[in-house]
Amino acid sequence: MKRKEFIRKTLIGAAGITILPRHVLGGQGFLAPSDRINLGFIGTGKQSRHLLGAISSCPETIVLAASDVDQRKLQNFITAALGENKKKTNAKVDSYGHYRELLERKDIDAVVIASPDHWHAQMAVDAAKAGKDIYCEKPLALTIAEGRAMVDAARKYKRVFQTGSMQRSSKVFRDAANLVSNGYIGAIKEINVSVGKPVMACDLPSMPTPDYLDWNNWIGPSLYRAYHPVLSPPLGDESWAGWRNYRDFGGGYITDWGAHMFDIVQWALGMDNAGPVEFVPPEQPMAEEGLYFRYANGVRVNHKNWGVGNGIQFVGEEGTIEVTREFIRSTPEGLVNTELKSSDKKVYHSDNHYQDWIDAIKKRSKPIADVEVGHRTASVCNAVNIAYELQRPLQWNPKKELFEDVYANKLVSRPYRGKWDYTDF
Repeated sequence: MKRKEFIRKTLIGAAGITILPRHVLGGQGFLAPSDRINLGFIGTGKQSRHLLGAISSCPETIVLAASDVDQRKLQNFITAALGENKKKTNAKVDSYGHYRELLERKDIDAVVIASPDHWHAQMAVDAAKAGKDIYCEKPLALTIAEGRAMVDAARKYKRVFQTGSMQRSSKVFRDAANLVSNGYIGAIKEINVSVGKPVMACDLPSMPTPDYLDWNNWIGPSLYRAYHPVLSPPLGDESWAGWRNYRDFGGGYITDWGAHMFDIVQWALGMDNAGPVEFVPPEQPMAEEGLYFRYANGVRVNHKNWGVGNGIQFVGEEGTIEVTREFIRSTPEGLVNTELKSSDKKVYHSDNHYQDWIDAIKKRSKPIADVEVGHRTASVCNAVNIAYELQRPLQWNPKKELFEDVYANKLVSRPYRGKWDYTDF
């Protein structure tokens, strides 16, 4: 035995000390508290409960707190979160009526924002200022200006920010993006995207506010209007969040499904840091599809139902690729089974959107749907809605993020009421 090893073992034996690996002390699957990522959830409706299960499946995560203006949804979420925690630890889950109270918690490392769209920017900017890493549901922002502010805040405070456009972590969409970007169907002639209708004005009648709901804080930064259950459906009646349909709260199906499908178009075309240069609405007034937008390289993307509910049809000079969540298919048949060559460029590979975020937090790197990616996709969606609303062609500068149209530029942002100010960071 070497002299240094002999002395070390002698001293340890004399002191009655046994050195064991940390995982032996903690049991199978043990992670030290310093290795945990403590989460807070902001917004506890239907989507948050899906995210709870998905993100809790990441072994490093524990939920410590949640906030919501709806006390029934909040308590229901707390019960579910405690159940997820018990699989790993006995950590309790605290509840807050206002998300800023949650952000004051120094022991919370990251937040999951699953509120309605009109709240995303304010909450994300506040979370970045509080030093939290962020997972924010899609579409990233209700306006183009809000999205840019979210990017700037995340960069200023060096936050890891994942957008919930989780189709990027799906094999069929990754395969489609790789095949298109490597020219397996030749030069792209056009792309058809089926995603549903644009946003519309809210004409819902006023109704009495239930006592379990803080309606003023549900409205938050948006211009005030009275309660209606379609906007904030009660617990157990959330098959469709109706607020998504209405301007001031959502962007219709254009931003709901567009944040998925237009996102894959951006990815496949290599436009994650850019965007289209022209948006042309249909000539028929109030048409709900028929708009197209065009990139500087000439590729045209049509908003049209090409025979599926939500999907993308890439039309190239040498074939087509069609992709939805249910399938990927091609002409010629079998092209989708092509193995990429070693020389082909490959898009970011993620098989788990939530673990990808957690891994990025640990590495302090950009995840697959970084905040800039989410902002650029949301900008496309919001510009589509603006063109439908104005019913005239719009030229867009993706570098300056401005239209060559005075009134259209007024719609790049929106008025905030009262004390809210997402630009204060």
